Amino acid sequence: MKIAVQMYTLRNEAEQDYTGTLKRVAEIGYDGVELAGYGGLTADELKKELDFLGLQAAASHIPLDRLKNDIQSVIEEQKTLNCHHIVCPFIQEDVRDKKGYEELVNILNKAGEEAGRSGITLSYHNHDFELHPLPDGTVPLEYLFDNTNPDWVQAEFDVYWLKKGGSDPLGWLDKYQSRMKLIHLKDMTTDGEKFFAELGTGGLNIEEICKKTESIPLDWWIVEQDQSRKTPFESIEESLRYLNRRNTNA
Repeated sequence: MKIAVQMYTLRNEAEQDYTGTLKRVAEIGYDGVELAGYGGLTADELKKELDFLGLQAAASHIPLDRLKNDIQSVIEEQKTLNCHHIVCPFIQEDVRDKKGYEELVNILNKAGEEAGRSGITLSYHNHDFELHPLPDGTVPLEYLFDNTNPDWVQAEFDVYWLKKGGSDPLGWLDKYQSRMKLIHLKDMTTDGEKFFAELGTGGLNIEEICKKTESIPLDWWIVEQDQSRKTPFESIEESLRYLNRRNTNA
């Protein structure tokens, strides 16, 4: 399984030195990066930098407004980057109602169809709020996947946020395994804070999650740690060691 890191994890480092941060990711041993912006570079400049470092663009997190209003430019950028996955990463609080989710279904279907024509997969990345039922009892995450076209809209499940939202990640992986090419792997501390943790150090059953994804199979495991009590570089290195170790022993 190819392993990437979500660049949001390294947002502060990248803001200071984007190409230096990419270099460190390559030195640590990751196969690729999931992009959250291009660090002020053009798609062509970024592709040259990634090629020089031996990294792949695993996926690109694209803001919802660009998916809605600028999808053709997004597609052209991914072609330049040789990136086969785009992801809707987040929606604002003011659209987290039934009307907002209905509109989101339409946006995702349209953007996903356009991307699919170019061989690019669109996925939706969850947090915990999509698991909080609406007043009519609708669970937004189920609504999104049950009302979008499975040929056009895939799932990028974030296992930490599934757990934080009160769900069993393995249940979601089972139900939507035919609609997954990417997954966000992160762990959760076992104390009351339920803070982000390096893989294998917390209470999530990362081993079973990895086993499940190997049987699907996915295109990428993506390590993300929103916040860390260590430096972000130390965190992503520890998580990669865990994945490499369990792959060696599998």
